[in-house]
Amino acid sequence: MKNLIIVESPAKAKTIGHFLGKDYKVIASKGHIRDLPKSSFGITIKDGKFVPKYVVSKDVAKTVDELKSLAKVAKTIYIATDEDREGEAIGYHIAMAIKKEPTSLPRIVFHEITKTAISHALENPRIINMDSVNAQQTRRLLDRVVGYKLSPLLASKIQKGLSAGRVQSSALKIVVDREREIEAFEAVEYWSVEAVFEKNIHSSIVSFDGKKLDKMSIENKQMSDEIVQSVQNESFIVEGLQKRQQTTKTPPPFMTSTLQQSASTQLGFSPKKTMMIAQKLYEGVKTNKGMAGVITYMRTDSLNLASEAVTNLREHIEKHFGEKYLPKEPKNYVTKAKMAQEAHEAIRPTTIEFSPLVAKDFLSNDELKLYTLIYNRFVACQMMDAKLEIQTILFNGQRSIFKANGKRIVFDGFYRVTGADQDDKILPPLEPNLSVTLYDVKGEQHFTEPPARYNEASLIKKLESVGIGRPSTYAPTINILETREYIQIEKKRITPTKIAFTVTELLEKNFDEIVNSNFTSSMEDELDLIAEGKQDWQETLKNFYEPFMKKIEEGKANIVSLKVAIPTGEPCPSCGSELLQRKGRYGEFIACSNFPECKYTRPIKKEGDENQEVVGEQSDEICDKCGSSMVIKESKSGKFLACSAYPTCRNAKPLNASGKVTKIDVACPKCGKKIIERIGRRGKFYGCEDYPTCTFISNAMPTDTKCSQCGTIMSHRVLKTKEVWECLNSECKHKDEIKIEKKVQEE
Repeated sequence: MKNLIIVESPAKAKTIGHFLGKDYKVIASKGHIRDLPKSSFGITIKDGKFVPKYVVSKDVAKTVDELKSLAKVAKTIYIATDEDREGEAIGYHIAMAIKKEPTSLPRIVFHEITKTAISHALENPRIINMDSVNAQQTRRLLDRVVGYKLSPLLASKIQKGLSAGRVQSSALKIVVDREREIEAFEAVEYWSVEAVFEKNIHSSIVSFDGKKLDKMSIENKQMSDEIVQSVQNESFIVEGLQKRQQTTKTPPPFMTSTLQQSASTQLGFSPKKTMMIAQKLYEGVKTNKGMAGVITYMRTDSLNLASEAVTNLREHIEKHFGEKYLPKEPKNYVTKAKMAQEAHEAIRPTTIEFSPLVAKDFLSNDELKLYTLIYNRFVACQMMDAKLEIQTILFNGQRSIFKANGKRIVFDGFYRVTGADQDDKILPPLEPNLSVTLYDVKGEQHFTEPPARYNEASLIKKLESVGIGRPSTYAPTINILETREYIQIEKKRITPTKIAFTVTELLEKNFDEIVNSNFTSSMEDELDLIAEGKQDWQETLKNFYEPFMKKIEEGKANIVSLKVAIPTGEPCPSCGSELLQRKGRYGEFIACSNFPECKYTRPIKKEGDENQEVVGEQSDEICDKCGSSMVIKESKSGKFLACSAYPTCRNAKPLNASGKVTKIDVACPKCGKKIIERIGRRGKFYGCEDYPTCTFISNAMPTDTKCSQCGTIMSHRVLKTKEVWECLNSECKHKDEIKIEKKVQEE
């Protein structure tokens, strides 16, 4: 009988199993094993209480069966899911799935997957924290309420396929607001005047006729020309070289948001890619000492560091860089994130001995890049500050004063590891009151720039600063906005699509709390209070649900439809009504204005479409729904006809064995259209050509023979001993049978 340890991922299970002996069996749940159903709301409200209905999906049914089987014979069952709220909730659902009381199972947590950390966790188990579970459960139910109730409203008022979310919609408004700023921006002209003095010293004007000049002071070319003309006739002396010391503080270790930002700006990684690589580094990779996790848990908003890790790091700094790079006392950092508590440590390497130089023989290129970034940031955070010398020279003329700036690194400190972000620009020593030669002076025109569009790094920084989401939600939020086509990311810049403006405007007018960052942030604070046991989770749900649902009902009645239909002036070939240009989930298309009586549609051909090759073998069939040509495609069930205008038109028809659509010269008993011979997984069958509008189906061939009881057509089958005619009216079911006499074979 073994001890059973249940983790989330197979990679994590493999690494932990590597550390433990034969007395332990480590198995992965492969993430969430219970969740709200996909096909229904999944929340029952009874006596003012919210009761979620959790189900086990078919995808994980085998995993759950295996967990149940192992749990029955296990000596002790340990829940070892991730240390954040989501991990706590997954642990709770695992316990419920295997029919165990959640608080009866020992719960172990660790910030790193090393032998020491796992052993320590097993020696110090706790129980599942139900406050954290309820906080995560509240988040899940809130998101289900918003998504399940608001998304259909958007679909009915704007277009199909739209979705809304408590965090995603608030994040989208931030992107849209920035684009509004850019569109409303009006450029303002200004000029700069630059001078070059002897020894190639470049300087900028800071004063003219006793008036200080800032960036916007020189408003036009006339002012610039006046200054330039004056400067050309002036003589200049040196006021003196001024020097001052500047200290650049060491950067803190990484937490989730800053890791995603730095990986984006320095490595060009998307947040999604960063987290995928970090997950692998955390769960376990090959090292010079076998399989092990090489970084601590990567979903965290904490800057704390384990004292043992800091002690080892300080020894490493003294040994490899010398005493002058080691502060007298360890450095402590405090996060600026509101109510940071999701985890207990910053992101750091699990062992300082596994340096990038060693790691290059074991990690892939991208893994090594991210690991090096994490490793160097960790080392840098406990080194001495960098010291700079800031230099200034003023050149005084009769009417103008120019200033030249320079700097140099006096002591590199942590730059020794991270590298300096600027080159030295040392000014030459010049004696005060020394006359200097002016080599050149010129004015240059500029225009103010609009605010920059967000990139993924700056958007995450913004989300963090206003308290929207938590470490685990930043990357998924951006990903879902892109997947839903609310934003486009080109050249690393985020641009909202047209539909994003429409959705945001509707939500601003009718559901302000959904897109209001203050509301979303305060809701995150409430979730934090639930996790701390200071707030009732049912009360939080109730306070949100009741006013929200009232607005939903008002919206159904009062929000004016924003669906766009542009008249084309072209008559419908089916009924003669005017055709309209509409936009659906799969793009723009042409449709009859007489819908639903007339269902004529066709795709809009874009420039170059006529030159594009249609995937599939051309056929002589024409799509009866949109008028495009049909092509022959093949699936597991055999060949079929598909509309070449897919995905705008999804019309498809089966082919018989000969590769043709066989129409039976019999009218469908349901709608009167023709019946088609079809081929399915279980062989030949017969169905209406107007499927899916008409769902008639028969395994036997329909005939012209009418039922003597109800007058409906009958099907015909030939069996071994009899012929059978059966009424196709499901309510009648009249049947006629004729026995077949066996033929005697002639000798």
